[in-house]
Amino acid sequence: MLGAMSDVLARVEAGLRSAFGEPDARAAVTFLGTDRIEVLRFPVSGTFPAPGTGDSEGDAVRYATLGMSAHPMADPTSPLADPVRGPRAELLLTVRPGRADTDKVLRPLAVLAASPQVEGLVVAPGASLDTGEPLWPGASFTAVLVGEPGGLVADLALDAPMDPVRFLPLLPMTPNEAAWKRVHGAAALQERWLRHGTDLRDPLRKGVPLD
Repeated sequence: MLGAMSDVLARVEAGLRSAFGEPDARAAVTFLGTDRIEVLRFPVSGTFPAPGTGDSEGDAVRYATLGMSAHPMADPTSPLADPVRGPRAELLLTVRPGRADTDKVLRPLAVLAASPQVEGLVVAPGASLDTGEPLWPGASFTAVLVGEPGGLVADLALDAPMDPVRFLPLLPMTPNEAAWKRVHGAAALQERWLRHGTDLRDPLRKGVPLD
């Protein structure tokens, strides 16, 4: 089982490197009773347009978890978890650097990545994940919306009967946005972000108008 875990994570890391290049930093976090979760940081050069313009605006940094996909996520209502079959995922977060101490997001990200092991969560697109603390010092975000996979990294196929690994982008939410999303749904919040030209990569952004 340990060898299978190591093989899965080696293939996941290779997939991340193929998509994003070499990481410029990595950190590991271990929680009691769980496997180690790593977070890799990848620099992204000047590829994102400024809000409301077609111009490229500076760089970004992308954080990716490594370790969440070692085991399939189990349905918390199921009395017997299948050790092989079931959804697998890693988490991605992209922010603009230099505006906040976003490297402090490493531990909250690792907490979220460990939640399937710790809490029996099945993390899927459209879900809200609450960290219980700001994502980084001074952040107005304490929760994230799980986005749709495939836009940044293609699903990684594993040997049958294992499910593929999906790479799920995380979109930071303010407490008001998270509360509004619980009532109106993920699609409605994303439509509001789009309508207002919200820069979801801005670590200092304010909440979108919800009136």
